[in-house]
Amino acid sequence: MNQSRDKQCVFWICIVLAIASIIAFEQVRQFEFVSYDDGDYVTKNPYVRVGLTNKSITWAFTAAHASNWHPMTWLSHMLDCNLFGLKSGLHHLTNLLLHIANTLLLFVILKRMTGAVWPSAFVAAAFALHPLHVESVAWVSERKDVLSMFFCLLTMNAYIQYIKHPDSRGYLNVVLFFVLALMAKPMVVTLPFVLLLLDYWPLGRFENMATFYQRVREKIPLFILAGASCAITFFVQQSSGVMEFGKGVALNWRIANAFVAYTGYIGKMFYPVRLAVLYPHPENTLPMWQLIVSLVILVAISAAVIYTSRKRKYLAVGWFWYLGTLVPVIGLVQVGPQAMADRYTYIPLIGIFIMIAWGAAELFAKWRYRKIILGTIATLLLVSMLICTRMQVRYWRNSSNLFERALEVNQNNPIIHNNMGVLLISQDKLDMAANHLQRALQAKPDYINAHYNLGNVFQLQGKLDDAISHYRRALKIYPENADVHNNLGSALQSQERFDEAISHYIQSLRIRPGDHRVESNLDMAMSLRNKSGKQK
Repeated sequence: MNQSRDKQCVFWICIVLAIASIIAFEQVRQFEFVSYDDGDYVTKNPYVRVGLTNKSITWAFTAAHASNWHPMTWLSHMLDCNLFGLKSGLHHLTNLLLHIANTLLLFVILKRMTGAVWPSAFVAAAFALHPLHVESVAWVSERKDVLSMFFCLLTMNAYIQYIKHPDSRGYLNVVLFFVLALMAKPMVVTLPFVLLLLDYWPLGRFENMATFYQRVREKIPLFILAGASCAITFFVQQSSGVMEFGKGVALNWRIANAFVAYTGYIGKMFYPVRLAVLYPHPENTLPMWQLIVSLVILVAISAAVIYTSRKRKYLAVGWFWYLGTLVPVIGLVQVGPQAMADRYTYIPLIGIFIMIAWGAAELFAKWRYRKIILGTIATLLLVSMLICTRMQVRYWRNSSNLFERALEVNQNNPIIHNNMGVLLISQDKLDMAANHLQRALQAKPDYINAHYNLGNVFQLQGKLDDAISHYRRALKIYPENADVHNNLGSALQSQERFDEAISHYIQSLRIRPGDHRVESNLDMAMSLRNKSGKQK
């Protein structure tokens, strides 16, 4: 009878979790794609747009597009295009369905490992409803977050099954799901480390040092897979150029920002305001007091957790889950211009939620009305999260809303000013676009994309000298940009400077052979030069 009641309770909790997630995120069904990565991932990607074909599937497993190797993510987007075409709302709903699946899996797995229904339910609900997770769910390009988490949870579930029935088939299931997770997003390389934490608590598989070494040896194939994924990711990101920003930031400032980011995420977890799609890296302007405060907080929490770890193992597991799963994206190896990103908390915050849920259960264990008190507090917290999440989701309705919000949070954001400029160019609002691009250059004078896009604005406005000036400045920063060479050639051609134009078209084709648009421009320039009689 108790088992029947337990199953009914789990069933109804799953229903409530699913409904709450839908209420929090249902707006996404009306949302557009945004002009921040969604073009690379879906709308302007010819391999994804055609859906699942032999050619596109081969591309998914061989391409290093968008600075990542994640074939499962590409296949997922291709399947959506097969099913829905480019109906953006349905692509968003796929993300939401995966998020709901992750929420339910997380609850069932925690309950299965611990036997604790309500703490497990709270962790799953906080995971489902926290505003920091909006970015992972409401951004089509972050399909890799929800998809990799889905395979991570299946890996954990297979691992629990393997522990109950240790055989080669069970272990192969663990390996298979882990490989799929890595092929969705390589950030999950820390999963073998998480499994070791679960061995400590709640699975209780560390009886002594001998068993500890045994558990480590058991996961050697997983660590090998994780290492291979790290190597592939490093190669892909280095060859794509996204690590160029990190080369300009000294290691000491990257380390300092990492410590500040660790405490920053915790701060945003407790007080999720002023969230944005991009927080620019402070580089060498990071205030020293922030580093000192962050170090004090991190050391104090770590010391307290270690000191109490024998009696309260869940604190150690939760804390080191949080610290460990953030390592790949904390910025020690800087990839991109962000200081931190909301999407990076999708997996790590589960550790903090575990600390809170089991800590509160223990804290109120001897209170007379503990169930009423805990239930009331949890309900208020979760309802607050749901309301904040619904408010945060609205900023992802379209590109304009997204960028305007980011600039409200931080006006000195060159990348968002540049993206807003590009958006306004597409809307033929050239004066407004120029204003945003100039503000981008005020914040970052050597920002090649802003010079290039401002050159495009001036060319469209017929201000050819200004356009040429910005194109040349872009090439001075990075001479191997095929698009800049082509557009500079076009501006020079408009001034009948055919020899210079031809030279830049040739440079563009050297960098990117076979570009039919540039070949056509080159033919036109040579024809016009011949007609004008201005041959060499």
